[in-house]
Amino acid sequence: MTAVTLPGLPAAFRWDREPAAFRLEGDALRIEAGPQTDLFVDPQGAPARLDAPRLLGRLDGDLQLSARVSVGFASTFDAGVLLLYAGEPAWAKLCFELSPDGRPMVVSVVTRDLSDDANAFAVEAEEIWLRISRIGAASAFHASQDGRRWELIRHFALGADAELGFLAQSPTGEGCSVTFDQITFVQDRLADLRSGV
Repeated sequence: MTAVTLPGLPAAFRWDREPAAFRLEGDALRIEAGPQTDLFVDPQGAPARLDAPRLLGRLDGDLQLSARVSVGFASTFDAGVLLLYAGEPAWAKLCFELSPDGRPMVVSVVTRDLSDDANAFAVEAEEIWLRISRIGAASAFHASQDGRRWELIRHFALGADAELGFLAQSPTGEGCSVTFDQITFVQDRLADLRSGV
């Protein structure tokens, strides 16, 4: 597929794994994940799942990338994801994901050879705002239920050269549709991890 240009982002993005379908409408990016797709290396030893469609771009320096995410939830672990990707041994996902008990949740995963998996909080609405911040060699994940006040989900290091991107997954299902809109990019250092801004 050809490069994808997203409004407000200074670099072209490319498909590292192609989706079942995708569409750009105004400021909205819609990605269709195919069945049984994921990006996860089970710490209990199940085979790695590396086939979730992901759109990646290289954005350098201190920054903040956010989007409002909505998911057509149908099956457990269907998710829309903001992604930091440093190659198949190393990535980090900030997910709006359907839990096994049927509740949408904010979930984070950091993979260094093996993936971990941490639930943050349940979401009653049909959408959530997610944000990745790069702060030197460190990164931070935040989520917001209103697009204004941000809650820290995770602070970690994955390196300053990881690509950023958008991912859709349907590990147990027959596919799902994810919409990312209100995509915002700020080339600025986040001043305070825990202030809510």
